[in-house]
Amino acid sequence: MSAVKFFATPGYGETQLANMHYSQAVRIGDRVDTSGQGGWDDEFNFPDSLEEEIIQAFENVERTLATAGAGWRDVIVVNSYHVAEDADSIGDAHNRVMVDQFRKRMGERAPIWTQTGVTVLGAPKMRVEIRVTAVVDSATVG
Repeated sequence: MSAVKFFATPGYGETQLANMHYSQAVRIGDRVDTSGQGGWDDEFNFPDSLEEEIIQAFENVERTLATAGAGWRDVIVVNSYHVAEDADSIGDAHNRVMVDQFRKRMGERAPIWTQTGVTVLGAPKMRVEIRVTAVVDSATVG
């Protein structure tokens, strides 16, 4: 069996490990799973703009993947959680930015994706959270 190794993203991940007792990523063999990443900076501030928050969440996923030796081109699964704009839909503003970031960061790769609308996330002002599964070097497969 492959060894299990946990990772704390430098900056906010180290803070969460110390204060909340959880890791940002785990690697078992070639598989990397992340905890949910929000659009925060290292001091847990959130941008005013939804677009900037989603882009920062993607940046934080990238930072976290890198700590475990992976990148966006290795991602096979995305789960995203969104504070819905209304009771009927997550909203085009969320979808447009998410899809744009998928295309910019993963090129032709289209991972499986589950989007979930929620009423609240783990921090005040937080509107999006993204967690991923990656298989290192899977970008060369299929």
